[in-house]
Amino acid sequence: MIKKTAVIVLCVLALFVSCASTGKDTQYVIYLGTNDKDTNLPVFSEKEAMTKLTGILIERFGGYTVQEARGGWVDDDGKVYQEYTLVIYLSDTDAKTVHELSDELLSVFRQSAVLIHTNTTQTEFYSGNQE
Repeated sequence: MIKKTAVIVLCVLALFVSCASTGKDTQYVIYLGTNDKDTNLPVFSEKEAMTKLTGILIERFGGYTVQEARGGWVDDDGKVYQEYTLVIYLSDTDAKTVHELSDELLSVFRQSAVLIHTNTTQTEFYSGNQE
């Protein structure tokens, strides 16, 4: 039994070292709508929404990457909704932290939900040819 446990521990360790050395990472992409969940009117102006979001991201992560987008959907009654959407890219974090951020965003931006994509990526900070 001890031998099997040691083999399993070594396999997990080897997998971890392999992932760490290849720069594998998990990227989280959050799609944040900016219209109120009840009124479907903008909670903030586009500029205010971006300022509010970037302040939250700086406070929580020390940096951010955000893109502006337009999102839309059709409800069960056929009504079309469209809104200014902020797309947030996060790396070097974990699902728990992303969910904590999402809880704050749901409250601040008065949303019923955010969309979170979780992607396995390979990360590299490239600084040029250092000859």
